Order: sequence, then C-alpha cells, then structure tokens
Amino acid sequence: MEIIKWILIVIYFIVALALIILALLQSKEDSGLSSTITGSSTNNFFEKNKGRTKEGKQKRWTVILAIVFAILTIVLGIIYMA
Repeated sequence: MEIIKWILIVIYFIVALALIILALLQSKEDSGLSSTITGSSTNNFFEKNKGRTKEGKQKRWTVILAIVFAILTIVLGIIYMA
C-alpha cells in the first residue's frame, strides 16, 4: 500500500505541474466591450473549428488534467484517512 501511495503522490505532483503550465500558457479569451461595439460574429470558421486549434487543444487538456487532479485529490485523501 505504501508503494501505491508514493506512486500516486508522484503522479499528483506531475499533474499539478502540468496543470499550472497549461493554465499559464493559455491566452485571454475575453474580448470585452470591443466585441460589443464592433459586433463580432460567432458564426465564423474559427468559432466552428475552435476545438482543432492550438488554443482549443490546450483548453481541452487543461480540463482533463483538472479532472484528474480532483480525482487524485479525493483518492489520496481517502488513502491518508485509512
């Protein structure tokens, strides 16, 4: 059981570091008041294929790593309580 705990802790720190790096690399999406004034449309090619871009992939991996981080937090909490 000790070996599993240490393996999970190492994975936990790797996921946490990757999550921090991905969150810092993401660009700001909020265009603010300028999109209201200029009337930017959301029905364009970029909006339809957003998941295939670099930013879309970064966002997807950030969400996946955040879910893994939360699950590992719960699992490690259960292991340390036992």
